[in-house]
Amino acid sequence: MTVEAFYTLRQQAPRSVFKDLDRVVLTAEVTTDDGDRVEAGSEGTVVGIWRDGAAYEVEFTTPVAGLATVLPSALRALTLKP
Repeated sequence: MTVEAFYTLRQQAPRSVFKDLDRVVLTAEVTTDDGDRVEAGSEGTVVGIWRDGAAYEVEFTTPVAGLATVLPSALRALTLKP
């Protein structure tokens, strides 16, 4: 594959909705890597992005501390109120 072809394919690849250290809110319950449940509505921080946003590694501190791999459909951006 030439560099030009790779660059063209890379430009067409889906881009991540979130970036590292974005604050997010769960829209669905997920399970942490340790097996604990994190309920919908819990806030977390994106600490890793898999395959240009196919999934995200999210760190939670409350109500359960842990990491979870979360699909983008189960996340929304946290909006801070002024």
